[in-house]
Amino acid sequence: MWRTALHSMLLLTVLISQISMADTERSLDSILQSRAEALKLRDVHRHPKETVEFFGIQPGMKVAEVSPGAGWYTSILVPLIGPESLIVGLYYSPTMWGQMYDRYTQEMIDERNAHIHDFVPMVSAIDGGARIETAAFHFGGVDSRLYGTLDAVTMIRTLHNIMSVENRGSYLTQALNDVYNLLKPGGIVAVVQHRAPETADDEWANGRWGYVKTSAVIEAFECAGFELVAQSELNANAKDQPVEGDYVWRLPPASQLLESNKHRAGEFQAIGESDRMTLKFAKVKR
Repeated sequence: MWRTALHSMLLLTVLISQISMADTERSLDSILQSRAEALKLRDVHRHPKETVEFFGIQPGMKVAEVSPGAGWYTSILVPLIGPESLIVGLYYSPTMWGQMYDRYTQEMIDERNAHIHDFVPMVSAIDGGARIETAAFHFGGVDSRLYGTLDAVTMIRTLHNIMSVENRGSYLTQALNDVYNLLKPGGIVAVVQHRAPETADDEWANGRWGYVKTSAVIEAFECAGFELVAQSELNANAKDQPVEGDYVWRLPPASQLLESNKHRAGEFQAIGESDRMTLKFAKVKR
């Protein structure tokens, strides 16, 4: 499975990047520069410096990552927030994968749910023994003792999965409720998400194909008790103009093609990574 192979490859890259937190005063620039070369290759598409600065994530903050994957952003956030702080991995509900893909066997579902066990050792490898406080939970199973303690939650290229199955189990409602409860008043949610045109068909743009509408994201967050405080085009890509029938994984880095569109591989490579919205929400009183 390409997803599993990619996850394992990136996790290995993070584990061998040997990022040290001995200097707690390190700048964001030096943190970005110190990463493994394989991680830095995507900076041109993901704009980590500008993105982190836009969201205002600072040393000493307590932060959660939704679906941190193999740790591309974890390798930045851990040394940035520092050893006296807290980082939490938030993973999809254990029942969600089966709702997303009917073809998933129980073995495949178990394999994806097991990624939660990667988070603590991954952070430990990144922090170089500084022992930043670390925890990991599935949505629906968050420790209530952490309620009201976090400064920020990042949801980077994760919303499409949750939104695609909202009508099969209120997974988005549950996730945003957990995020709301975890944040301090005024705490922020950092969203970067593959963007569908506002004119697109709603059924196609429900997240199943990777793309969602900005208006749908804003509406969901406002209904959950958040307000949009800023948005940016720093992760936009005007070359990506998806239409109904397109799926985001046709583009790099996945470049997952079907027999019917393999002849367009060069076209997709030239587009680069997806067009993405960048939205900053704040928790307000419900």
